[in-house]
Amino acid sequence: MAAHPPKTKILISANKRLQNLKEAFEKKYGEAPLFYARAPGRVNLIGEHIDYCGYAVLPMAIEQSILAAVTVNDSKKIYLANTEPKYKDFTVSSEDIEIDKDNPQWYYYFLCGVKGIQVSHLDSAYYFLCGLKGIQVSHVDSAYYFLCGLKGIQVSHLDSAYYFLCGVKGIQEHLGKVPLSGMKCVVDGTIPASSGLSSSSALVCCAALLTMEVNHKSLNKVALAEISAKCERYIGTEGGGMDQSISFLAEEGTAKLIEFHPLRASDVRLPEGAVFVISNCCVEMNKAATSHFNIRVVECRIATKMLAKARGLEWGRLLKLSQVQTELEASLEEMLRLVAEVLHPEPYSREEVCKALGITTEQLCTDLLSPNTQDVAQFKLYQRARHVYGEAARVLRFKSVCDEAPSAPNGVQRLGDLMKQSHASCRDLYECSCPELDQLVEICLQSGAVGSRLTGAGWGGCAVSMVPTDKVESFLKSVRELYYTADPRRAELEKHSLFVTKPGGGAAIFLED
Repeated sequence: MAAHPPKTKILISANKRLQNLKEAFEKKYGEAPLFYARAPGRVNLIGEHIDYCGYAVLPMAIEQSILAAVTVNDSKKIYLANTEPKYKDFTVSSEDIEIDKDNPQWYYYFLCGVKGIQVSHLDSAYYFLCGLKGIQVSHVDSAYYFLCGLKGIQVSHLDSAYYFLCGVKGIQEHLGKVPLSGMKCVVDGTIPASSGLSSSSALVCCAALLTMEVNHKSLNKVALAEISAKCERYIGTEGGGMDQSISFLAEEGTAKLIEFHPLRASDVRLPEGAVFVISNCCVEMNKAATSHFNIRVVECRIATKMLAKARGLEWGRLLKLSQVQTELEASLEEMLRLVAEVLHPEPYSREEVCKALGITTEQLCTDLLSPNTQDVAQFKLYQRARHVYGEAARVLRFKSVCDEAPSAPNGVQRLGDLMKQSHASCRDLYECSCPELDQLVEICLQSGAVGSRLTGAGWGGCAVSMVPTDKVESFLKSVRELYYTADPRRAELEKHSLFVTKPGGGAAIFLED
């Protein structure tokens, strides 16, 4: 698993997308690309909003991806262009990469990846000590947030442009501010933006990978995944690393159970007799441009401390709900009982949180809230913690059923039931769905899916459905008619919004044969 991303020679003329990208690059820059980098999107089959709480998730890579053509120059400038005309070109000095919060463009995500590598390089001694002394990962995270603050990376009013620069900044950080080579890039994406299929993280991962290659560095898949996950926080999204991990660690033909601290991935062979179908509700939600996502992160952080303090733990150092379970040596079922015992279903006010933890409002804002959640007045701690512990248990049950297949009785139906339970929890406890997603999930179930749920951050984006193989065609026809055809805007987007998917491979470098 810790191998390096593959580097493969390929006949460009035999691949229409690569050939089109090569022609676009040559038209733009008047020269041929030196190499190509690809990072896939992903669909999370189960395990929503629990990676940043320290729990395992179960995604797979999809065919849709970010693909970039690259060449190197000695101008110390980075030239960026996109095959999609609505995304403007950008040029920046490789010695002075900044992210402008007031002028959000697609390329800023790329530069985050470049800068993030530098932080990883500067913190290498710290990581070494962590290994020797067992220092909590939360301390590494805290140091990283501090460095982000020093660098003044702004995090509001973002769109997909920023993710490209995230990747560049990530690699630059790892290299320790050494001079970066100049490069010319043309980027092509087939992952629908803001769809819950990880287009933004794939852009960061692609940028980090190609920047590593341009600068003749060697990093394995795990290191690249961890760097890409951390540097995306420049954008303001406090994610847990699932998207970047599966983008690098994916293997064709298998889903992956992704576990954290330390990062590791294990194969999950999906049962025969069913396929997964992705359907986009056509409501876009950029998790970095709104506070919805980070509010949930903060609520889980506060719930962690409330549960830890109630059980006499050193709550000040704990940041993730999984850490409370580890400290108590409890089962997930026992953690659910603890949530019911300690937390009340009514929302907590800021004053109630401060009183329970014995902290001031200033400490709440400084130590627990993120920059874009400073004005949040109420926190639904009971609901968020119940979802996290319940969803973590569903992930383990999902993998267990897959491990039993094909001998598992009613295995496909059991997996479908877990997916339905997951969506209900996301909708009712985590409140990360939306009316259109709920409608789409119901239509998918009515159309023959054994299970269907939102996938990705939510508040829009996609549903993933498990459909018996012999019902796929009728399923697609029914969903098309019931959800897409009746609405002119959806009908226009349907071609790229409803498709069967299978587990794909991870990020890679391509060289022209």
